[in-house]
Amino acid sequence: MTSHPTAQTMKPATAAKKLGVYLPATPTTFRQGVITRSELTALQTNPPAWLTELRRTGPHPRPVIAAKLGISITGLTRGGITQPLTTEQIEALQHDMPEWLKKERTTQAEVRKETLRLKTKQQQGQQQRGTTR
Repeated sequence: MTSHPTAQTMKPATAAKKLGVYLPATPTTFRQGVITRSELTALQTNPPAWLTELRRTGPHPRPVIAAKLGISITGLTRGGITQPLTTEQIEALQHDMPEWLKKERTTQAEVRKETLRLKTKQQQGQQQRGTTR
């Protein structure tokens, strides 16, 4: 007996996350179906008009908002941002630069700097161990 390969599928929420879009803003047909890996690849390589527009104007999910603002998702919560935002709202925040956003950007920069320091230290330790053998 030979088995026929079945297409791997995913829930719309998973596909929306992989596409970087806010699920409730997607078309009903997208939200109510299942998405195969090949369909996801097609959406990524040749996005339809609704996906292009959604990525351009939003509303955007929290990971996208955080990335556009240069802060962490936790920083969004601390700043009181719990709902999806449109591109226009994100740009307004960037323009107005509220105090909480300045603080979160500073915090994020410090985290990145510390992560880089630790990575460099780890690499130096590995190199030293390699030369002493």
